[in-house]
Amino acid sequence: MKDSLASRVSRIITGSARKIVDILESQAPEIVMEEAIHEIDSAIYDVRSELGKVAAAKHLATTRLADANKKHSDLTDKIELAIDSGRDDLAEAAVAQQMDLEAQIPVIELSISESAEKEKELESYISALQGKKREMREELRELRKAKAESTSALSAGAEGNSGNVEDKVARAEAAFDRIVEKSTGLASTGKTSLDNAAQLAELEELSRKNRIKERLAQIKANKEK
Repeated sequence: MKDSLASRVSRIITGSARKIVDILESQAPEIVMEEAIHEIDSAIYDVRSELGKVAAAKHLATTRLADANKKHSDLTDKIELAIDSGRDDLAEAAVAQQMDLEAQIPVIELSISESAEKEKELESYISALQGKKREMREELRELRKAKAESTSALSAGAEGNSGNVEDKVARAEAAFDRIVEKSTGLASTGKTSLDNAAQLAELEELSRKNRIKERLAQIKANKEK
């Protein structure tokens, strides 16, 4: 199973610190640290992209909620008009639509709430990654300062070790691997016989019609008060 975005961010935040010793022992620590910083930039970009998708989904859900609430209110007026006109058939149809909307609205509200929580989570990832990037830039600055103070020693130690540089870069890439899209699926709940399914569907429809008539009767009773 591919690692989640949260797992990747966690690995970058907690794992890179453990690799500093290995980086400093490599023959080209600047190259490795620059690569690690580049991977953090890549992770920030991925998180921002995901944040954009979540924000767009929340906006669409918010718009849908407003539309559903408005439609529900409009249907109330139509139900009363149908009753006053003696058209119970039209009133029943409007009540049915209202009940459908009432079933959808809590789901839409939950979606908005979950999107808001996800936004906060992703924003915290960005802040953490930016903090780690500043930390690694400071470490790189200190490394370059130390290198400037002992140029001759570092130059001598760097000769003839290009293979080690490739190994270190590969390890950095492995530590901060690219995020990939996750795939999701729904598990099967088992088989039901066709006869039972038909009976259950018929019972559900009968129950729905009964609820509609009860709602209509309640509306009429309230109007007579």
